[in-house]
Amino acid sequence: MFPIRDNIPAKSFPAVTIWLIIINALCFAYEVQLGHAGGRFLADYGFVPARYLAMQAHNVFDLSRFGPLFASMFLHGGLVHLLSNMWMLWIFGDNVEDSMGHGRYLIFYLLCGVISVLAQTWAAPHATVPLVGASGAIAGVLGAYIVTYPRARILTLVPLFIIFYMMEIPAYVFLGLWFVLQFLQG
Repeated sequence: MFPIRDNIPAKSFPAVTIWLIIINALCFAYEVQLGHAGGRFLADYGFVPARYLAMQAHNVFDLSRFGPLFASMFLHGGLVHLLSNMWMLWIFGDNVEDSMGHGRYLIFYLLCGVISVLAQTWAAPHATVPLVGASGAIAGVLGAYIVTYPRARILTLVPLFIIFYMMEIPAYVFLGLWFVLQFLQG
């Protein structure tokens, strides 16, 4: 399933959503231009639960350990990862930004990203693979969307075998399936 648009027009210019997309794209462009060093960059600035918890266990207070909590949500493991996250943000973020206002929306987005990283750390405290991506923050935006616009409909491209159909489906169905797929993918 691929969302094309929702049926709720934005009432104001989605400045924060657009800036979040631009910042994510610029961070990814930087990752790509690093070439082979990009892996090291992700290891340094992605959030690694085991590293964070080891510093905490040794009572090391180092402000730099908190940087990856925020930086990780602007880094992506590949182009498809980036594009799928930013498309979801583009489709649903404008309406959530409308309902919350620009400032509250930005704070909400960042808090959802941090909470998702901490939840993943709780679920897999010994993980040594860097957590990267905006999926947690975007999951929060999608949750806010479904609560705020429970009757919204999403024009969706749906593949059935080798044929693609355009269907308008309830947002709660689309987003419910999205959440299930996110959970199954890890």
